Formats: sequence, structure tokens, C-alpha cells
Amino acid sequence: MAEDQEREEGQPERPSRPSTAAARRERRGTARPAARKDGAAKPRAERAPAAKAESTAADRKGRPTPSRDRAESRGSIFARIARYLREVVSELRKVIWPTRKQMITYTAVVLVFVAFMVALVAGLDVALGKGVFWLFG
Repeated sequence: MAEDQEREEGQPERPSRPSTAAARRERRGTARPAARKDGAAKPRAERAPAAKAESTAADRKGRPTPSRDRAESRGSIFARIARYLREVVSELRKVIWPTRKQMITYTAVVLVFVAFMVALVAGLDVALGKGVFWLFG
């Protein structure tokens, strides 16, 4: 009881944790600016400077869209094979390889399932065969 009184007197109570993503962004200070009620865009002075992006967009504006019929330069066969092998290696590095114990477990599960399916199909084959012989003699 004395500790509670000391905490209330000495330090202000910390606010509770935000429960929504918007509240967390607001607390961090990275909240998105709210849209204006009148629907108008921000004045030019308030916008972030994007001189590089605007200049490249302005340069491209007057040009026609490039045609798709142009032949792409794909490089030599050796360059393509080397690129393919680099991409294969980079993808294999992303793989989470199972441990030995996991491999034994997975293998056992697969073998049990395959044995069950073989027994089921064989049983149905025998049953249907006997049924057809009984029916048609």
C-alpha cells in the first residue's frame, strides 16, 4: 500500500499500451497525415521535395511507350547459365533444412500413409473382385 502511494506521488502513471496499429503509429510519431475535409491537396510548400522523381517523370512524359516487339539483349548462353546457377544458390540459402529427427519423423509418416493407402486399395480391389464374381458368376 505504501509502494502504491509512493509511485503515485513520485512518478506519473505510464499510459497503457496502444491496442491498435493506428494508435501505435500515432504514439511513434509516424502517423499518416489525415486527409483534409475540403478534399484539397496540400499546398506546394508543405509537400516533401521530390525534385529527382519529378524531373525523370517530366522527361518521360513526352516519349511514346516503347514497343514490346523489340528484341531484348539476353546475353550469351554462358552468362545466362551463370546467372541461373547464382539464383539457384541464393534460393537454396533461403531454405530451412529439416533436422535429422524431423526427417526421420517425416519419412515414417509418409511410409505409414503409403502402406495404409496400399492396403486400402488392395482391400477394395479384392472386395470388388469378389462382388463381381459373385454377381456375374
